[in-house]
Amino acid sequence: MTEQSPSDVFHASSFMQGHNAEYLEQMYARYAADPNAVDAAWQEFFRQLGDAELDVKAEASGPSWARTDWPPQPADDLTQSLTGEWTEPEVKAAGKKIKDKAAATGVEVSDEAIKRAVLDSVRALMIIRAYRIRGHLIADIDPLGMRDQTPHPELDPKSYGFTDADMDRPIFIDKVLGLDIATMRQIMAIVKRTYCGTFALQYMHISNPEEAGWLKERIEGYDKEITFTREGRKAILNKLVEAEGFEKFLHVKYMGTKRFGLDGGEALIPAMEQVIKRGGNLGVKEIVVGMPHRGRLSVLANVMAKPYRAIFNEFQGGSFKPEDVDGSGDVKYHLGASSDREFDGNSVHLSLTANPSHLEAVNPVVLGKVRAKQDQFGDAARTSVMPILLHGDAAFAGQGVVAECFALSGLRGHRTGGTMHIVVNNQIGFTTAPHFSRSSPYPTDNALVVEAPIFHVNGDDPEAVVHAAKVATEFRQKFRKDVVLDIFCYRRFGHNEGDEPMFTNPVMYKTIKKHKTTLTLYTERLVKDGLIPEGEIEDMKAAFQAHLNEEFEVGKDYKPNKADWLDGRWSHLDKQKDDYDRGQTSIKPDTMAEIGKSLASVPEGFPVHKTVGRLLDTRGKMFETGTGFDWATAEALAFGSLLTEGYPVRLSGQDVTRGTFSQRHSGIINQNTEERYYPLNNIRAGQSQYEVIDSALSEYAVLGFEYGYSMAEPNALTLWEAQFGDFANGAQIMFDQFISSGESKWLRMSGLTVLLPHGFEGQGPEHSSARLERFLQMCGGDNWIVANCTTPANYFHILRRQLHRTFRKPLILMTPKSLLRHKLAISDAEDFVDGSSFHRVLWDDAEKGHSDTTLKKDKDIKRVVMCSGKVYYDLLEERDARSIDDVYLLRIEQFYPFPAHSLIKELERFKGAEMVWCQEEPKNQGAWSFIEPNIEWTLTRIKAKHTRPTYAGRAASASPATGLASQHKSQQAALVNAALSMEGN
Repeated sequence: MTEQSPSDVFHASSFMQGHNAEYLEQMYARYAADPNAVDAAWQEFFRQLGDAELDVKAEASGPSWARTDWPPQPADDLTQSLTGEWTEPEVKAAGKKIKDKAAATGVEVSDEAIKRAVLDSVRALMIIRAYRIRGHLIADIDPLGMRDQTPHPELDPKSYGFTDADMDRPIFIDKVLGLDIATMRQIMAIVKRTYCGTFALQYMHISNPEEAGWLKERIEGYDKEITFTREGRKAILNKLVEAEGFEKFLHVKYMGTKRFGLDGGEALIPAMEQVIKRGGNLGVKEIVVGMPHRGRLSVLANVMAKPYRAIFNEFQGGSFKPEDVDGSGDVKYHLGASSDREFDGNSVHLSLTANPSHLEAVNPVVLGKVRAKQDQFGDAARTSVMPILLHGDAAFAGQGVVAECFALSGLRGHRTGGTMHIVVNNQIGFTTAPHFSRSSPYPTDNALVVEAPIFHVNGDDPEAVVHAAKVATEFRQKFRKDVVLDIFCYRRFGHNEGDEPMFTNPVMYKTIKKHKTTLTLYTERLVKDGLIPEGEIEDMKAAFQAHLNEEFEVGKDYKPNKADWLDGRWSHLDKQKDDYDRGQTSIKPDTMAEIGKSLASVPEGFPVHKTVGRLLDTRGKMFETGTGFDWATAEALAFGSLLTEGYPVRLSGQDVTRGTFSQRHSGIINQNTEERYYPLNNIRAGQSQYEVIDSALSEYAVLGFEYGYSMAEPNALTLWEAQFGDFANGAQIMFDQFISSGESKWLRMSGLTVLLPHGFEGQGPEHSSARLERFLQMCGGDNWIVANCTTPANYFHILRRQLHRTFRKPLILMTPKSLLRHKLAISDAEDFVDGSSFHRVLWDDAEKGHSDTTLKKDKDIKRVVMCSGKVYYDLLEERDARSIDDVYLLRIEQFYPFPAHSLIKELERFKGAEMVWCQEEPKNQGAWSFIEPNIEWTLTRIKAKHTRPTYAGRAASASPATGLASQHKSQQAALVNAALSMEGN
């Protein structure tokens, strides 16, 4: 007997340690139950152990209390293809089919032969499935050849028992791959061509069998090679000539100038052409594009058909807009455009959305625009308008708004029938390599969440890229789901043309420097195939360069002759004039009564919650008596009146149907079925529709979506409500880059209304302040409206004013919480009907309103306390409780544009009075920094005795509010007292 050292024994048995031990125990238990359940080699191994059979079974079965059905054992295709297991019914079915096939040809086969044939069939199907699932991992999709080359044994026939001698044995595969019988050599050729070439589809994560089956049938099989006609290949070549020629022309003419060229990713251009062409064939009427800066100029010129002369003029310092149109403008690689393209007799309108440098921020804006356009077409199927979003690889993996948009893609209020995502995969960020910038193998892995098919393609094979674009477009139109085209390419220069990439990525850029361009490689391929003679490409390039030179010369004197910002559905609007446009916002008493009837009733027999029933009764009494209209009723009245005038209303946000504070109840819930009844959609026949959407728990994407919707639909009231105003800063990019500045930068109006619950009621730092100061700081150039209303009627009028003006502006509105049910925050019917309107400055309730105090004459008023929002009612109640009659409370309802003339008119009455600004917010927050110089200007203008207002409010603070109820109460009392108190009071 040969002796072994302890070290040798350990090495011989070390595979039984650690994680393998549990697996071995389970296999040993299967062997104990049925020795044939494991491979012959394992049978021999376990037999030599010599353990008692019952002991093995008891040990492997675990403790007596253990569940035998947990964890569940997956039996899906993925698991079976990776573990080598197969379900018994499939094996038996395969055996029967093989036997029947042999019998049909008059051949008698033994059971042993059938068993071997079944084993061949099962193993062949296993390897086919493995390629469907994981073939993309070894695909030829990296033009630089720098992709990880880790071997994958599950894709090797030897792992399934096939030797070189077995490769030509006929195997029954029962129409899989479109063949009845195939050799392993044929099978491997087909699956490698289908899943491991320059086109690699990732789709086996899709749980819907119809979707997965359609994709499989579309690409897999004996005769499913990627083929193009002679004309098709010539068209691809022409687009590559334009794409490469345009970038090279700019590189020569404007050496070192930032243009964020498409060099290395030129296959994007024919791919986008294919999406437009195939989409047009399948019913697409409009395409809205959102993209980053890289490749934007090429897309503008070669896809959107923006004149080359216009682009060259912008490089020479020219403006994209006529001189008589105001606005700050933006850099050329942020600008949008629109055009009409025609393919095969189908006209498709294209629009490229302007965007900031904030990558992926434009995504939800595009989706909102698409949704609005689909609604305009009455397109419930959502196939007439398609969104195309272009992404860089680092941003697609890194920016959270991408995931938020995927989360919206299937939701009732935000679905758009699927987005065409095209990732220009440069395999690098600014300077950051993929292994530093993401945790997953592909930048597109976040699309797996919504089970989107992902087409990985080699950017140096434009035919594969165009074919993938075609299939992806077909899938989107058929299944109305997101789809991803991942173009593996490279960036020939640095992040911009003046950047040096060799500092940080020398290996990649040494490879790129030696790498032929996509056009060169494709030309060589076409010459080899005999499609074009060898010298023809040089003539094509020269002709295109000559055309660009002509455009360059004309571009020196190019002048844009019109701004397209007030076309189409915007044609009845104009830019804002200097004079204040109050708008006709009152309604007729008959209209008010008609809406009231709808708001206070539900269909007979409709079971409502008893509290909601009481709310409906209360509403009914408001309309009967003409008094006591609260905030939610005024809002519903504004919505309802717009609906009867033909303006749709769309309200979106978290829990907005009921309202965060249980105030709105705009969808009445059937207590038995949870069916929703919308009173606002049942006012009269022929009215417009009210759409209220309880959104996903997102601020950034949902706000961006609604902004996009408002950009495409000026004739609807589009609103987004934050659950609490504090949460709006989750969407700060939208406010900063789009809503506040979009009109100035890009000549794009929006009438979006943003509702931000705001007010200090002791709810702590995160439920008090909507950060009014931030919105006021961004005010300039009449860019938007910022307001804080204190009466339901004024709220009603400011909402209606959004649509009853000759222009559109975003409205940032601080909205109440406690005032929703405050006994003094009410309005009467006369405040809504003929003769009423929005007031930017509101008088004291003692002068007109719900206060019984009789104030002294204007000349005897000693102090004017100016304020806004909820604090007004704190001041009013305390002043009346103290019987003070020489302090006037003046409300600033609209902060911006600042109501200078209205304030002059009101304050001229009190020239000798002390002037106080009172606010709940800390001194470094709220309106103080904004309002103080404006009030000073007003007081100086009227030559008041006191030309600067005194501050009454909380001291400066890092946190917006205290979390202690007692501290809040004392602070609130102190600021009210400071505002009202003076010597003698």
